[in-house]
Amino acid sequence: MTATLPVLVVLSAPGEDAPPQVAALRDRMEIRVVDADHLAEALPGADALFVWDFFNPALAAAWKHQDRLRWMHVASAGVDAVLFDELRASSVVLTNAHGIFDRPIAEFVLASVLAEAKLLHQSADFQRAREWVHREPRSVEGARAMIVGTGGIGRATARLLSAVGMQVVGAGRTPRSGDPDFGEVVASDRLAEHIADVDFLINAAPLTPSTTGLLNAEVFQALPSHAHVVNIGRGPSLVEADLGKAIREGAIAGASLDVFEVEPLPNESPLWDLPGVRISAHMSGDVAGWRDRLAEQFVDLAERWLEGAPMPHEIDKQNGFVTSRSGS
Repeated sequence: MTATLPVLVVLSAPGEDAPPQVAALRDRMEIRVVDADHLAEALPGADALFVWDFFNPALAAAWKHQDRLRWMHVASAGVDAVLFDELRASSVVLTNAHGIFDRPIAEFVLASVLAEAKLLHQSADFQRAREWVHREPRSVEGARAMIVGTGGIGRATARLLSAVGMQVVGAGRTPRSGDPDFGEVVASDRLAEHIADVDFLINAAPLTPSTTGLLNAEVFQALPSHAHVVNIGRGPSLVEADLGKAIREGAIAGASLDVFEVEPLPNESPLWDLPGVRISAHMSGDVAGWRDRLAEQFVDLAERWLEGAPMPHEIDKQNGFVTSRSGS
């Protein structure tokens, strides 16, 4: 008698197949590739779910149709787009693209910091205007960076900024000293008390109830007027209206934003034309080959799951992030 294969549902964008790497599992799993419109009919009898279309919100509405799901993997670092009460309350093991984006996003932050310190954006403006304007850039050596979020992305960023001589401090749920990457970690819920001398405020925190709106008017007013904000975490953790007001009033110098409250950023958003604001299209971690690495990671995890091995870096569904490493 032939054993029944476990069923894997792959949620892909409309018109997309599963990534080719998933074919390696076809001898060991029954694979159903669907888009959001067909997710509900594919979930009954499914044992595992691969959310390849990772920003799609369809799962919550289709959840009632799953009857034996045991494992779900999301091909992104953040899982806020798929976390809802029923999933939190379930016994489903949830994993994410832990580690894939750490170094690429850290490099993006370093590039943002250097571009501001070395006046590269202004140089591009002057070049387009054919103007020769001598200025004095800043050195990043000795500059102070506060990194909000002490998970993998925050830690990779801390190491890279430290390597160019910056003074790095972290902000997380639990204040502590002697952290291997940050040295000192302050309480993120008291952020405004610790940033009066910060040159670059970098948000790398996951989106949770406690980080939603964390970078707000109180925080911007507490920064020095030359400070620059970098957000590569999640858009809703920064209050865009407060940021715009702070820049227009001279409370801070500017911001590099890769994530936004609404994406794509609407044409009517004042951020497009706000002096000192640098906009990129949620691309800080998407280096060439990133989709292949995401798919390869999933296949590796699926093979572990099929063998009954412990799943590394499981998401704490109540908090919304991996808590397997030191710090948070």
